[in-house]
Amino acid sequence: MIPQFRPLLAATAALLISLGRADLPDYPAMLEERLASVVAVEFAIEHEMDRTVNFAFGLVIDQAGTVILESGAISDRATPDQLVDFKVYRPGEPSTQYSRAEYIGQDGYTTWHFIRVAPEGRHRLRPITDFAAADPARLPRMAEPVWGIGLRQKDEDFEPYFLQSRISMIQRLPQLTGIALQGVAGRGCPVFNAAGEFVGIGASGFGQRMMIYSQRRRGEMSVLLNPDEAAGFRLASEVLSAVGRIPTNPFGRPLPWFGIDGIDPVTPEVAEFLGLGSAAGLVVSEVLPGSPAETGGLLPRDIIIAIDGRPLPRLKPDQVVAAHLMREILKRQPGDVISFTILREQLELELPVELGDAPKTPQESERRYFEDLGVTVRETVFSDVVARREDPSVLSGVIVHFVKPSSPVDTAGVQGDDWVKEINGTPVESYAQALELLEEAERSGRPELVLLVSRGGETAVMRAKIDS
Repeated sequence: MIPQFRPLLAATAALLISLGRADLPDYPAMLEERLASVVAVEFAIEHEMDRTVNFAFGLVIDQAGTVILESGAISDRATPDQLVDFKVYRPGEPSTQYSRAEYIGQDGYTTWHFIRVAPEGRHRLRPITDFAAADPARLPRMAEPVWGIGLRQKDEDFEPYFLQSRISMIQRLPQLTGIALQGVAGRGCPVFNAAGEFVGIGASGFGQRMMIYSQRRRGEMSVLLNPDEAAGFRLASEVLSAVGRIPTNPFGRPLPWFGIDGIDPVTPEVAEFLGLGSAAGLVVSEVLPGSPAETGGLLPRDIIIAIDGRPLPRLKPDQVVAAHLMREILKRQPGDVISFTILREQLELELPVELGDAPKTPQESERRYFEDLGVTVRETVFSDVVARREDPSVLSGVIVHFVKPSSPVDTAGVQGDDWVKEINGTPVESYAQALELLEEAERSGRPELVLLVSRGGETAVMRAKIDS
């Protein structure tokens, strides 16, 4: 390069850089301001034998200190009474500083878990709704730049960091979901557009993929998922319309109930034969006895083509349409009436169905741990029997919830989710009776506990040797 041109080139480069920077959003200022809507949450799950500490990232949704956590943040086997010691941390502050919080419950429609920060910890929090766009329903465009917030772990004081990407595509899964070219936010953390408007919340299932080659076997490829970052995010239009769905009790009740077991999408060939055109259809496999669906007149092999007069959307993959139907039900309340348009033997019918109150769920079932035997059993509920293709009007037996490793019950071969039908030769008619039989087995001094269990549609006798 000719030496006399160097100063001119340097000055030109500096000018171009300064002009480019003048057009850039003030990301540092926006990031600092929006950190008030993000928290790290620590909580413990008290199991039968131990206590595990868990961490998740949450989003502040109102002035009352309500925080939402994604569904995967808390194990679906943990009951609300096992969730204890919630602590909320501000990003980047010493981990010795935290606020207490309480668990509110999980909403069935959004699947979010809700917690509420104690009053003394709310003053520096800011609802994500403060950063909503003037038109939250506007969808991001393909290739539009987006950015988000990531958080490190506790040993780094949940230090925040900046992530940036571009929109690769928008899908309905059935939630409206944006997918970026790479990780754009921590799981449960917010995503924004270049103007700093809230456009979504980082979701599980879209972690950035990184490929490495095994050192042991050349050419063997491994695929890793970054557990702390998400390339996919649920769009703000879905989030902001649902932030008011704060549960009124830990189990998320009231829960609506429809009562069909199995719905399959109509294939394009069948849809063409039925004259559905671009509309979708769902075939009902089974109508549960005593359910609102049965009372409303639905029959197996009916084809649902519309809800409240609105045709089912054509979504890809086809199975997403079934999830769309269930979400439409879950967003309502027991007692609400939904009008289903169905095809039955090529006749179109309108069936109004009044949703009922959902039967007791496994999380709501009573349970007890028998330490000497090494097993936790819980009462049998409606969904347990339906899943096993049995008569749901008969809720006999008990379900094995936990088996202690190397315990008498474990050595006998009993596994979690086994359905115990007999204890020491006595048929189990109720949960209360099962507790009496197991208590008797513990105090009787008998060297053996005999269980008749059902697993995968087959029954087997399990003999547990009890130490005297």
